[in-house]
Amino acid sequence: MARDPLHPDVIYRDERCFVVRDINPKAPVHLLIIPNMPINGLDYISPAMEATMGHLFVVAAEMARREGVTISGYRLVMNNGDDAGQTIAWPHMHLLGGRALGDMG
Repeated sequence: MARDPLHPDVIYRDERCFVVRDINPKAPVHLLIIPNMPINGLDYISPAMEATMGHLFVVAAEMARREGVTISGYRLVMNNGDDAGQTIAWPHMHLLGGRALGDMG
């Protein structure tokens, strides 16, 4: 999907971010929480972006409640770079849940 907070697939939006369902979900609930602010990568996050980046966690908690995964649990992930599996050029947070996701180590 295009990085467009006005896209019709957006299920949540506010002044700092928007949320869409992942088009290739890795779990029954797989959402992308995407900041509106253009950021080239996690390595470029500055103190001026602290409120926006923190806000992603607030929105993630709200979306987990809406999706009904707060009791069973969910995972939040941000990938950075090729070795991490980043496939979209701008930073975003994945919210995954709805089934046992397995141990990450």
